Amino acid sequence: MSSSMLTPTERTAIQRLPKRGVYDRVVLHEILDEALWCHVGFVSGGQPYVIPTIHARVGDRLYVHGSAASRMLRTLGRGVPVCVTVSLLDGLVLARSAFHHSMNYRSVVVLGTAAEVTEREEKTRALEAIVEHVVPGRSAEVRGPNELELKATTVLRLPIEEASAKVRTGPPIDDEEDYALPCWAGVLPLRLTPRKPEADPRLPAGVPVPAYVAAYRRP
Repeated sequence: MSSSMLTPTERTAIQRLPKRGVYDRVVLHEILDEALWCHVGFVSGGQPYVIPTIHARVGDRLYVHGSAASRMLRTLGRGVPVCVTVSLLDGLVLARSAFHHSMNYRSVVVLGTAAEVTEREEKTRALEAIVEHVVPGRSAEVRGPNELELKATTVLRLPIEEASAKVRTGPPIDDEEDYALPCWAGVLPLRLTPRKPEADPRLPAGVPVPAYVAAYRRP
C-alpha cells in the first residue's frame, strides 16, 4: 500500500514559501479531483508547449486523453518528460499594501513520464473516469465509445509519485505598521457556480434535466 506522504524530490520540494508546501497524497488527490482541467507541459523539437486538457485520477494514476493525431499525446507517448499542473482559486486576498495582495489557492504539480494505455479494459475505464470526473453520474446514461472511437482516441497514464501541492489560506499578512491604515482589508472568496442548464435545441420535448445536472457542483 502506498505511503500517505510523498517524499519531496529536488524537483518537487517547494522552495518559495516552503510552509505552503503539501506532500500528503490525500490533499493532492482532493485538489486533482476538484480541478476540472489541467495544463500539460512538455518540450517537442526544442519548443516548450503547455496544453490545457481534461484529466481524471484513478488511485495513484492520472489519465489524460485526446485524438490519436494529437501532437501532445504522440510526443508524450514516446517517453518525453511531462509536467502536469492544476490550480484552484479560492479567493482574492486584499491587503493594506499593494505589495502584500495575494490569492488563496490550491495547486498541484505532477512530474514524470507518461505511458500509453493499450489494454482495452483499462482504456475504457480511464475514459469513463474522465467523463465521471467532469459530470459524476453521466457515464451511466450515455453511450460509451465504440471500437472506431476507441481507436481514434489515445489515453496516457501518469503515475502520481513525484508531485507536490502548494496551498495558501487565510487573511492578508501586512507589515505591522500598515495595520493602522484605514482601508478595507480581507478576503473575497470565489467559487465555481453553475448556472441554469440550457437544453440542446434538438432535444425532444419532455426529456427532464437529470438530477446530476440540476444539482451540479464540484467536489
